[in-house]
Amino acid sequence: MEMDKFKNNMTIGVFGAAAGAIALAVVGFNFGGWVTSSTATEMTEAAIVKKMIPICIKQFNADANKAQRLVELKKTQSWMRADFVTKQGWATMPGEEEANRNVAEACAEKIAA
Repeated sequence: MEMDKFKNNMTIGVFGAAAGAIALAVVGFNFGGWVTSSTATEMTEAAIVKKMIPICIKQFNADANKAQRLVELKKTQSWMRADFVTKQGWATMPGEEEANRNVAEACAEKIAA
């Protein structure tokens, strides 16, 4: 009889712990600001791109042929504009060898607007 009581108490304890863990996760992710690692990565990348856009625009403004390039950019189909910005070198950050595709897309959108 004591073994049955022990098993019942263990079952209640396990279910209680599981319910507590679920409740903690729900509260943490919905109200506590918890995010998954993939969401944190996306948020970080978005913040980096946001900080790089002004550099891209500054490099566009420094282009000696910026008026002509702007006309060319606006004539370029929207889905190819990031490639155009990349080709001009505006999305290549100082000290980097390659352009950032996300920066090129956002920069093209800002310049063309």
